[in-house]
Amino acid sequence: MDFITYDIVVAMEDELLSRITLNPNVSFGKPTIRNMRYPVEVILDLLSAGMTTEEILADYPDLEEKDIQACLLFASKLDKLNC
Repeated sequence: MDFITYDIVVAMEDELLSRITLNPNVSFGKPTIRNMRYPVEVILDLLSAGMTTEEILADYPDLEEKDIQACLLFASKLDKLNC
């Protein structure tokens, strides 16, 4: 049985979060995916409206599954900071 250590989890999270960028010249400085004009909030809105990851990826071919995961992780981390 494989065990996932804290260091591995942190490394995985860091890899995902590196996909979320903050650039004042892109989308008015809002968090976006890989410095493209896809704001994290739009992806979260699509998910909360019931779209699946597969549907989002079909509609936005520039995105990857890890981008969607990164948006969810970013929202989770942000929520924890605001608590």
